[in-house]
Amino acid sequence: MKKFNNELHEYLRKKINLYNIIRVNSCYSLTLFLFLFVNISIYAQDVESSRLATIKYGTETEIASLIQALRNENADYLDGELVALIDNTRNQKILSGVLGFFGDREKTGLEDRAIRAIEERDDEANETVMSAVEYLGRVKSAEAVPVLMELLTTQERRFMNIAFRALGRASSSNRRLADEAAEYLMDFYTNRDPGDDNRREVIIALGATGSPMGVSLLVELASNTDERVPLRIAALEALSKVGDSGGLDAILECVNTNDPNVRSAAVAALGPFSGADVDKAILDAFRDSYYRTRIAAAQASRERMLVEAVPYLKFRAERDDVPNVKDEAIRALGAIGNAEAISALDELFGERKNSDRVRLISGEMLMKTAGAQNLSRLIAELDEAKLKNQMPLYNGFLKIIGEARIEGDMQEMENITRRFLSGSVIERLYGLDMAANNNLRGLSAEIRAQLNERNESIVRKARLTAEKLGIEI
Repeated sequence: MKKFNNELHEYLRKKINLYNIIRVNSCYSLTLFLFLFVNISIYAQDVESSRLATIKYGTETEIASLIQALRNENADYLDGELVALIDNTRNQKILSGVLGFFGDREKTGLEDRAIRAIEERDDEANETVMSAVEYLGRVKSAEAVPVLMELLTTQERRFMNIAFRALGRASSSNRRLADEAAEYLMDFYTNRDPGDDNRREVIIALGATGSPMGVSLLVELASNTDERVPLRIAALEALSKVGDSGGLDAILECVNTNDPNVRSAAVAALGPFSGADVDKAILDAFRDSYYRTRIAAAQASRERMLVEAVPYLKFRAERDDVPNVKDEAIRALGAIGNAEAISALDELFGERKNSDRVRLISGEMLMKTAGAQNLSRLIAELDEAKLKNQMPLYNGFLKIIGEARIEGDMQEMENITRRFLSGSVIERLYGLDMAANNNLRGLSAEIRAQLNERNESIVRKARLTAEKLGIEI
């Protein structure tokens, strides 16, 4: 994209120089403004034509650069052309790049080609096959389940690690397939030899299926004090993902184990479960001297929206000596979001003696739970930070406002966005985010004006913002 923007600037510079030669009347400014936008549009069309040509005829390096540009833009308009591209190529870098691009977005459409790469793996590069396996797991392809089982049955060590995980994910889209996959994985673990390096992957895959069929094996592993700690932790995490009541007793038993790592994993695993025993275990975990257990308690409280945990979370947010515990406690308060939790967040945010980290996370949570009510206050604190030259704090508040989405009266949001759109580079970039996030079409003139900026990032984001809001440029 940097290359694209440099070319765009050079293109416009030449056009403006040409126009300077022929300008003859007092309407120059308006005409030049319109002239620039017409030429930006023409240049954008040229770029799109160039990108299509790259897909058709480009080298693997050129296509990799194009995919990175599409990632940066979060663009999907060339997905159809990319699907057609990889259907008839065996170029490893192109295949892996496109599969990764689609997999990261969990975008379907490449299942047939990915399955073919597995079935014809002797003619494909190892990296291509692994990318195909990873993709099928990410998109939860039900049709890939028997293919992945067949691949694992061959026990080709080079693919087993990634194939176990993909099988768990792929089967989770269908209850019958999930049960079949769980039975297959249990049999593999018990009666075959997955190897020490793959045992943990089998356990993780069992959890990913979501099937209760694997609970018996997971309970056995989690409860076995002679088992290796990483396997016990993986079993606890898998039990949590399955969320079946049959695994709860084993998790509660591990909450009181001597090993701190197993103990913290057990507390974290309680999130999906309910009941008085579960609540008590989570609240007790806030008193654990091992900081990871307190973090797990905060995370479980957040997942379960445990109102009873609010006083504990407030205490931890104010007094814990481990910053990560404070962070998770504040985030849990934001997720619970009742009156008591919001009051605690309000105090943490408003106390200027608190660390920047505490104030920023508290402000972020306030904007997510009660954004419209706290916008003016956040703006006031942002201005105060700038006045005192507290730039890390100022930039943090700026990011929070930039990402905020509010409902109701938009006047205040529109005012601060307009102010940012005439500010520094970073303020303009966040101002464009604010306009896009809050559908501020009333700022169309200010957004169009950004297209005339020299900064490449501002021009690119302004164009994307205009497209998102339906503003003609």
